[in-house]
Amino acid sequence: MNLMKAHLSRRSSAAFTLVELMVVLIIIGTLAALIIPRFVGATYDAKKTAAKTNITVLANSVNRFYYNMDRFPTAEEGLKALMEAPTGDEASKWRGPYLEQLRNDPWGHAYQYRVPGTHHATSFDLYSQGADGADGGEKENEDIGNW
Repeated sequence: MNLMKAHLSRRSSAAFTLVELMVVLIIIGTLAALIIPRFVGATYDAKKTAAKTNITVLANSVNRFYYNMDRFPTAEEGLKALMEAPTGDEASKWRGPYLEQLRNDPWGHAYQYRVPGTHHATSFDLYSQGADGADGGEKENEDIGNW
């Protein structure tokens, strides 16, 4: 009989009680509530930094196009003019491609190119429309540009 009681007490001491499980779940929930918002903000910051970097690369490519062609790509040509040689008289001036690949912004939208720009009236505006893919906006939806 004593052997049976010893075996039962060993089994019951090896299990977790409901209170212990609840304490662990509360601790995990508290840690998640503190940590997850930091990662959400970090994701947006990383996308914003990537967009700024890509815009700088694109703007440098547009400026190299300008130095060789004595003009900015037209609104009709857009950023594709950085990868495709023009036809006609200007073909001899073209020293491209000025850009290997035209990528979308971190939110999957095309970068916007405007010439003449509204922020740079004598040159061009180059920007990402942010998470919402529309002009304007605040926080995650704000436009990120070369201004």
